[in-house]
Amino acid sequence: MTASVPRIALLGFAIECNRFAPVATREDFESDVDLSGEAIVKDARLPASMMLPDLPGFVAEMDRTGAWMPIPLRVAQAQPGGAVDAAYFAELMSDFEAGLRRNLPLDAVYVSSHGAALAVGNDDPDGEIYAMIRRVVGPDVPVIGVFDLHANVSQRLVDSISVYVGYRENPHTDIRERGIEAARHMREALGGTKTRCTMVKTPIVSPPISLLTATGPNQGPYADLIQYGQTRVGGPVMNVSVMAGFAFADSALNGLCTIVTVRGPDVTPGRAVALEIGTRAWSMRERFKRTMTSLDAAVRRAVEIGLDPSKPKLILADCADNPGGGGRGNTMYLLKALKAAGAQHVLFGLINDPALAAEAHRLGEGARFRARFNTTESQSFSQPWEADATVVKLHDGPFVGRRGLIRGVASDLGPAALLDLGGIRVAVITLRQQCLDPMQLEVFDPEILLHARTLCVKSRGHFRAGFDQFTTPENIIEVDNPGLTSPNLANFDWTRLPRPVYPLDEDAIWTVPNA
Repeated sequence: MTASVPRIALLGFAIECNRFAPVATREDFESDVDLSGEAIVKDARLPASMMLPDLPGFVAEMDRTGAWMPIPLRVAQAQPGGAVDAAYFAELMSDFEAGLRRNLPLDAVYVSSHGAALAVGNDDPDGEIYAMIRRVVGPDVPVIGVFDLHANVSQRLVDSISVYVGYRENPHTDIRERGIEAARHMREALGGTKTRCTMVKTPIVSPPISLLTATGPNQGPYADLIQYGQTRVGGPVMNVSVMAGFAFADSALNGLCTIVTVRGPDVTPGRAVALEIGTRAWSMRERFKRTMTSLDAAVRRAVEIGLDPSKPKLILADCADNPGGGGRGNTMYLLKALKAAGAQHVLFGLINDPALAAEAHRLGEGARFRARFNTTESQSFSQPWEADATVVKLHDGPFVGRRGLIRGVASDLGPAALLDLGGIRVAVITLRQQCLDPMQLEVFDPEILLHARTLCVKSRGHFRAGFDQFTTPENIIEVDNPGLTSPNLANFDWTRLPRPVYPLDEDAIWTVPNA
């Protein structure tokens, strides 16, 4: 039994890492979230926090359910990118450990995680963090974490954590709810409940576009697995988390896995559930395949939509250049093709190009100029391109999300500009992020979406929760372009992915492990 006012350490490390993308630097975290000490709790209790919503949800539920003393250490979060700079990660580890040791004894630890991180020279930084926490606080202190459902999970992490809580929705509209759930598990653990976790992996490494969890007559296999997992919660089974993993990490940790947290010392009930779900996943593996639409066919649709206002509006998803998966948010394949085809009434967001945004701000609204894209970008997919443009509107960057993943989250585009390329309006930003919330475009004009016939988004799937009022699912096209996050996994030179895996290796065989 813990003290009457439990002392709970708070920390966070969250980034989704694409091995093929440029190294994620200190500046990437500092431009997103890097908070220490009381600033963490202060931000968590704001109406619009800048952190991932699980931590504010956890804090709110702990506040609601009784007395506690938060011990805030450090929270570092960044937009998806490449492996984290080794020196910066070493600094975080040192800071986390020093903060824990400085505040011993602790009654519990809460960690806001993602779970698909890499660091330069380290393919399991998340596991290293949890193993360090367990080493410092001892075997009996509850350590609870919340994870993105794209986490790549190590056995080291599972052995170190007390309760594992994974997102259940993709797009991730339940992040705050998972933080609330974690707080309820925390109260139970502080009341004396002992827990253990067990994991089963299945050799399925799926492209992210096949991992949506929307319900309905055409729901996908991943939604089926998550829903089934929730039917097994109860009694000794505290939590069931089905993690799809993140293919572009190209890690030995890749693979769909089921992690079950059980009450008590006997993991047998949890192991049985994890094996059952893993077996179900393997039996439906062919459903994880997904067909995309060619660039030419997608552009033809956009041209048709622009000419005929009676047709329903269209969303073109440039999934291969998704900043939410490590893409640079600046490939020109789709934009260039739309311009060449003469497409009209197109709104394109978001192009990450700090130099171009700065030039537009220097010239001012109404200026006509030759817009040069990707003048400072070195990534091979991000080729330069130019077009005549007019600066329609400028914005300083801060906004609060209003729908989907970042609803209620304080965010920042950096200096941003809306450019008109002649029938195609393009939102150019400074701080790289995927296009997933209407406010990222409405900062320029609250009615901007009303005037568009085709919306192009640099996003994989999270835009579906933000722009669901723009059009219907059958009028969303996933465009087959080159890029760092191409859903066509055969396009990549995999070096560390466990092989064979399905669907990359269609003849892959899985032998169900012993219970």
